[in-house]
Amino acid sequence: MNKIVAVENNLAPIKDYLLDQGCQVIDVDSAGGTRVDAVVISGSSKDLLGMQDVVIDAPVIDARGKTPSEVWDNIMRY
Repeated sequence: MNKIVAVENNLAPIKDYLLDQGCQVIDVDSAGGTRVDAVVISGSSKDLLGMQDVVIDAPVIDARGKTPSEVWDNIMRY
């Protein structure tokens, strides 16, 4: 179940939880061009990856107001 998940830097508890679940976690900032299974953002990000025209072929999960386990449940739905 080695999912690759891009996570914003300010979401350390979620990163730690995903690592405990066996995910490979990378920073959203370095995810450009990398195949990921999901992207987790804090909800305050209007402009993902600093570009408005970036196309990501993965679900983008807004972690605002969610516990790490709720984010994990969202990732597992995809």
